[in-house]
Amino acid sequence: MLAETTQMTTPNTITPSLSIDNINPAVVQAQYAVRGEVAVRAEENNIGNPQDMGQKPITFNRQVAALTELPSLMDLEELNFPTDVVQRAKELLEAMGGSIGAYSASKGLAYIRGHVAEFLAERDGGVEADPELIYLTTGASSGVKAILQLILASEQDGVMIPIPQYPLYSATLALQKAHQVPYQLLEEKQWEPDLESLEEVIKKAAAEGTRTRAMVLISPGNPVGNVLSLEAMNEIIRFCASHNLVLIADEVYQANIANHVLKKFVSFKRALSTHPDEELRTQVPLVSLHSISKGQTGECGRRGGFLEIVNFPKPVQEQLTKLASIDLCPPIQGQIGVDVLVRPPKPGEPSYKKWYKETRTIQKNMNKNAAQLSKVFQSTSKMSSSEAQGAMYLFPQIELPKKAIEAAQKAGKEPDLFYCLELLERAGICVVPGSGFGQAENTTHFRTTFLGDQTDEFVKRFTKFHAEFLERYKD
Repeated sequence: MLAETTQMTTPNTITPSLSIDNINPAVVQAQYAVRGEVAVRAEENNIGNPQDMGQKPITFNRQVAALTELPSLMDLEELNFPTDVVQRAKELLEAMGGSIGAYSASKGLAYIRGHVAEFLAERDGGVEADPELIYLTTGASSGVKAILQLILASEQDGVMIPIPQYPLYSATLALQKAHQVPYQLLEEKQWEPDLESLEEVIKKAAAEGTRTRAMVLISPGNPVGNVLSLEAMNEIIRFCASHNLVLIADEVYQANIANHVLKKFVSFKRALSTHPDEELRTQVPLVSLHSISKGQTGECGRRGGFLEIVNFPKPVQEQLTKLASIDLCPPIQGQIGVDVLVRPPKPGEPSYKKWYKETRTIQKNMNKNAAQLSKVFQSTSKMSSSEAQGAMYLFPQIELPKKAIEAAQKAGKEPDLFYCLELLERAGICVVPGSGFGQAENTTHFRTTFLGDQTDEFVKRFTKFHAEFLERYKD
């Protein structure tokens, strides 16, 4: 029988069991700009990857991680680990039953979640945090995916996302077969949200059959590096309350404030808990996210983060816990990374001086690079840029010559992608086209990071390339 079937089947009638045409179309349609064509051509990427750009790991964090990986190192006196490092490693090992090789609770180790709660309460001026409402995650990205999976109930649902936006959100919504409901950030107002248009945005979505379920805020911002004002946050909270929206606050860059005089970070939890309208304080469901990948820690590869939920009904909390249990638990070393992030050495402890010097040096260098690049972009012909307020990015605007736009069209490329590819090929500089994040109509941007110690070389190559580009495509 098998032989007969084989004889009757010809190569022309065989249907591939796996091809681009029969896999999940939502995966095919999902786009992730920071790993797009420019990144592929560079064989690297521009995704805010601090240690790949030369940022050194924090010694205390790595020492604690090392001792939890191999506890026998504590017995080798010649290694001379600081006593606070040894004590922290012992406490963590005890909390996890003696080995990092075992699963933890699905929400993460209760011991670490307790420290996260203490960190949040201190950060927010004494506003209490409940460890049971804190979930340790595999980086903030997994927290975003879990929350969207939880709240998006049908293919008619949508989420308001800022434009320009971090592509994680548009890609995740595509995978969920849900709708993007874009709202604009205003470049002329230091990338504050266009609050006056929010009502129009949500009404337009409803008219198109979309039920808007949540609103995403990224502060400090990616890709534009803005920090939301408290006034804007209060208006956004009021807007979310009036439309029964879940407020998703992506705050992974909260330690990256470029100029504390210009802007200070305020969490959405603190803004909600002190909102002038007291009724709203218990009305708006809030999810806030943090990560060990950014800030002075920069431990992207360890995949650690957490989310906190506020004003979630108990039955919904239970469903989120169920989602967490499906993934068993976040990586243990990522959880350890969270612990050292939220509970660094204190003044007077053996590791404090070195920790302080390392973290301040990292932030000082980023602030210096941000100021230098802002100045260059603001003074370069046919370019403009906002001041860096936070995060680790700038999003300058370019006025491209007509001939460059025509050349891009002839090559079948978006104008900003065309510019970025030439920048890569001629100057060896990898930036991300603004079109991958969304941008106002008839504008051209790119996103660049101010990580690393090669800013002087970047400036030298970039200014030379840009002048030559304008000359090459001069109208």
